[in-house]
Amino acid sequence: MASLYEAFPPEEARRLIEKLEVHYTPKHGSWLNMAETELSILSRQCLDRRLPDRATLTAEVAAWERDRNAAQGRVDWQFTTAEARVKLKRLYPVLQPVNSGVLDH
Repeated sequence: MASLYEAFPPEEARRLIEKLEVHYTPKHGSWLNMAETELSILSRQCLDRRLPDRATLTAEVAAWERDRNAAQGRVDWQFTTAEARVKLKRLYPVLQPVNSGVLDH
Protein backbone atom coordinates (compact mmCIF):
# COMPACT_ATOMS: atom_id res chain seq x y z
CA MET A 1 0.00 0.00 0.00
CA ALA A 2 2.88 2.32 0.77
CA SER A 3 4.01 2.19 -2.86
CA LEU A 4 0.68 3.70 -3.91
CA TYR A 5 1.38 6.69 -1.67
CA GLU A 6 4.81 6.97 -3.29
CA ALA A 7 3.35 6.89 -6.80
CA PHE A 8 0.19 9.00 -6.33
CA PRO A 9 -1.06 11.98 -4.36
CA PRO A 10 -2.58 10.92 -1.00
CA GLU A 11 -6.20 11.32 -2.15
CA GLU A 12 -5.68 9.14 -5.22
CA ALA A 13 -3.70 6.55 -3.26
CA ARG A 14 -6.51 6.30 -0.68
CA ARG A 15 -9.12 5.97 -3.44
CA LEU A 16 -7.17 3.11 -5.04
CA ILE A 17 -6.54 1.37 -1.72
CA GLU A 18 -10.26 1.36 -0.95
CA LYS A 19 -10.86 -0.54 -4.21
CA LEU A 20 -8.27 -3.24 -3.46
CA GLU A 21 -8.72 -6.45 -1.56
CA VAL A 22 -5.34 -7.58 -0.24
CA HIS A 23 -4.62 -11.24 0.50
CA TYR A 24 -1.65 -12.70 2.35
CA THR A 25 0.79 -14.57 0.18
CA PRO A 26 3.63 -16.45 1.85
CA LYS A 27 7.18 -15.20 1.61
CA HIS A 28 8.53 -18.73 1.21
CA GLY A 29 6.72 -21.45 -0.67
CA SER A 30 3.97 -21.17 -3.18
CA TRP A 31 0.50 -19.86 -2.31
CA LEU A 32 -0.83 -22.13 -5.03
CA ASN A 33 0.70 -25.17 -3.32
CA MET A 34 -0.92 -24.07 -0.07
CA ALA A 35 -4.31 -23.74 -1.77
CA GLU A 36 -3.96 -27.17 -3.39
CA THR A 37 -3.02 -28.67 -0.03
CA GLU A 38 -6.07 -27.13 1.67
CA LEU A 39 -8.39 -28.38 -1.09
CA SER A 40 -6.93 -31.86 -0.71
CA ILE A 41 -7.50 -31.76 3.05
CA LEU A 42 -11.05 -30.46 2.53
CA SER A 43 -11.72 -33.32 0.14
CA ARG A 44 -10.41 -35.96 2.57
CA GLN A 45 -11.88 -34.55 5.78
CA CYS A 46 -15.19 -33.12 4.65
CA LEU A 47 -16.16 -34.21 1.16
CA ASP A 48 -15.34 -37.91 1.44
CA ARG A 49 -19.03 -38.87 1.50
CA ARG A 50 -22.23 -38.13 -0.39
CA LEU A 51 -24.05 -35.05 0.82
CA PRO A 52 -27.81 -34.90 0.15
CA ASP A 53 -28.08 -31.31 -1.06
CA ARG A 54 -26.33 -28.01 -1.62
CA ALA A 55 -27.45 -26.57 1.73
CA THR A 56 -25.84 -29.49 3.59
CA LEU A 57 -22.68 -29.11 1.50
CA THR A 58 -22.50 -25.39 2.31
CA ALA A 59 -23.06 -26.01 6.03
CA GLU A 60 -20.48 -28.83 6.18
CA VAL A 61 -17.81 -26.82 4.36
CA ALA A 62 -18.48 -23.76 6.56
CA ALA A 63 -18.10 -25.89 9.72
CA TRP A 64 -14.91 -27.47 8.39
CA GLU A 65 -13.55 -24.02 7.47
CA ARG A 66 -14.28 -22.63 10.96
CA ASP A 67 -12.48 -25.58 12.57
CA ARG A 68 -9.51 -25.29 10.17
CA ASN A 69 -9.15 -21.56 10.78
CA ALA A 70 -9.46 -21.99 14.56
CA ALA A 71 -6.70 -24.62 14.50
CA GLN A 72 -4.40 -22.13 12.68
CA GLY A 73 -2.51 -24.92 10.93
CA ARG A 74 0.74 -23.97 9.27
CA VAL A 75 2.54 -25.35 6.27
CA ASP A 76 5.86 -26.98 7.11
CA TRP A 77 7.98 -26.44 3.99
CA GLN A 78 10.71 -29.07 3.92
CA PHE A 79 11.87 -28.71 0.35
CA THR A 80 15.43 -27.39 0.60
CA THR A 81 17.28 -25.42 -2.06
CA ALA A 82 19.60 -28.38 -2.64
CA GLU A 83 16.62 -30.69 -3.21
CA ALA A 84 15.06 -28.12 -5.53
CA ARG A 85 18.23 -27.97 -7.62
CA VAL A 86 18.06 -31.75 -8.13
CA LYS A 87 14.31 -32.06 -8.69
CA LEU A 88 13.98 -28.88 -10.77
CA LYS A 89 17.36 -28.96 -12.50
CA ARG A 90 15.78 -28.01 -15.82
CA LEU A 91 14.86 -24.63 -14.28
CA TYR A 92 18.34 -23.83 -13.00
CA PRO A 93 20.95 -22.54 -15.45
CA VAL A 94 24.13 -24.51 -16.02
CA LEU A 95 27.02 -22.19 -15.31
CA GLN A 96 30.04 -22.51 -17.56
CA PRO A 97 33.51 -21.67 -16.23
CA VAL A 98 34.54 -18.15 -17.07
CA ASN A 99 37.39 -17.95 -19.58
CA SER A 100 40.23 -16.04 -17.97
CA GLY A 101 41.36 -14.70 -21.32
CA VAL A 102 44.57 -16.76 -21.31
CA LEU A 103 44.98 -18.75 -24.50
CA ASP A 104 46.40 -22.24 -24.35
CA HIS A 105 49.00 -22.89 -27.07
